[in-house]
Amino acid sequence: MHNFIPLARASDEDLLLRFCSGQKEAFSVLVKRYEKELFGYLKQYLGDENLAEDVFQTTFVQVFAKAGTFDPTRKVRPWLYAIATNQAIDLMRQLGRRNAVSIDQEFASNQGKHKSLLDTLRSDQPEPLQHVATAELQEYVRATIDSLPPHSRDVVILAYFQGLPYADIAEVLGIPLGTVKSRLHTAMLKLHQAWTSSTALSEYS
Repeated sequence: MHNFIPLARASDEDLLLRFCSGQKEAFSVLVKRYEKELFGYLKQYLGDENLAEDVFQTTFVQVFAKAGTFDPTRKVRPWLYAIATNQAIDLMRQLGRRNAVSIDQEFASNQGKHKSLLDTLRSDQPEPLQHVATAELQEYVRATIDSLPPHSRDVVILAYFQGLPYADIAEVLGIPLGTVKSRLHTAMLKLHQAWTSSTALSEYS
């Protein structure tokens, strides 16, 4: 029955099933469907467009190779993110690098609105502090993000920049849902503390 549904309208899960059943063009549709989203995630995660391109390619090489072992009761999207994240982590380890987050990049919220992480921190203040030097503030918060443990940064990126539901993040990272919420809460608390500390210091500078 699923073969009567046009590939462009098929679900991710249906595309993978049809690919495993021998409909090779379904794989190309899946790659195209996630090209912008997953590449954007990898670029954000790795902080380098060329590295993101390399990992995007290796991610789908893995998807091609592992498609036959995919659990049909799962969702494809978090599975793809899990593979991409693991590929990115492996590359960063090989290069001896840490992923850096751009705090002024827009992220996708669950409400469909887009704003930067910096705007989120600023919105928690009673009123805008326009006299604070934006460049200095961004650098201060960016340093705080970079100082977070890798597992905390991963949750921030997946939640705030990719807009993944907590349940999907739990699946991507292979951790309990409660751990996702705890890590995100801790990370955002530290970022907010960095924000308030930097603005307080600016008032006396």
